[in-house]
Amino acid sequence: MSADLSPIDIAKFAAAKRASGFVEDGMRVGLGTGSTAAWLVKCLGERVQDEGLEITAVATSSQTAKQAQEVGIKVSSLNDVKWLDLTIDGADEYDDELNLIKGGGGALLQEKIVATASDRMIVIADSTKKVATLGAFPLPVEVLAFGMPTTQLLLEEMLNGLDVMGNKATPRMAGDALFVTDEGNHILDLHLGRIGNARQLALILNQVPGVVENGLFIDICDVIVTGYGDGTVETRDINSGETDTAQFLPEPVENVFRDAGV
Repeated sequence: MSADLSPIDIAKFAAAKRASGFVEDGMRVGLGTGSTAAWLVKCLGERVQDEGLEITAVATSSQTAKQAQEVGIKVSSLNDVKWLDLTIDGADEYDDELNLIKGGGGALLQEKIVATASDRMIVIADSTKKVATLGAFPLPVEVLAFGMPTTQLLLEEMLNGLDVMGNKATPRMAGDALFVTDEGNHILDLHLGRIGNARQLALILNQVPGVVENGLFIDICDVIVTGYGDGTVETRDINSGETDTAQFLPEPVENVFRDAGV
C-alpha cells in the first residue's frame, strides 16, 4: 500500500474498484466528476487495457471526459447515446434513504441529467459522506448569470419559510472571479446546516426564477458503494435491500487525484 494514500484515499479507491465491477462489456456508462469518480475512471481504464473491456462513456464534465480519453475509454455525448445502462458518480453527502447532495465539483447539472438518463445510478463515496440528515455540506444551486444577485435574494427569502437551519447563499468563486460551470452558468452555495424535508426543498428551489438546477438528488440513486479507510467496501442496493461487503487495497501508486476535488 502506498504511503502516499491516506485512509480517505484508500476508501475512495476501494469504492471505485468495487463499482467498476458493475460495468459489463458493451455498456453505455455515465461517468461522474470528482476525486472518487477519478479513481473509477482509472479502474475502468485498467480494465480496458487488461481485459479489452469495450464501453461507451458519457462524461459529466470536460475534466472527466479528458481523463477517460487518456486511459483509452471511448467517450461520446448524451445527445448521441440518448440513454445509458448505468451511471457511476460520487456524492458530497448521502442519507439512509440514499438521497444525495451533489455539486461540490461544480458539475451538478450534467450529473443530474446523465444520472436520470440511466437505468441505474451507483454512487461511490467514502464513509465520511454518510449523514443522518442532509445539509451540513453547502447545497449547490446552479443559476443563470443574468439577474444572479436577484436570484440570490429570492433564494434567501424563500429559505426563511422552510425547514432548514440557515438561509445564507454565497456565490461560488474561482480565485477572484465567479466560478463558471461547463454550461456557462454560476453556482450559489446554500449554507443550510440541516435540511428537514429534502424532497420539498428540491421541488421549491427549481421554482425560483434564475435557478437552473439544484444539487439535491432525490429518488435517483439505486446503489451506494461506501469505502472505508482499511479498504473495506459496503455495497447496499436500496431496491433489493441487499448489502454485501468486500475489501480492495490499491497497489503502490502515486495519488494523482488528490487535487481533483470532492
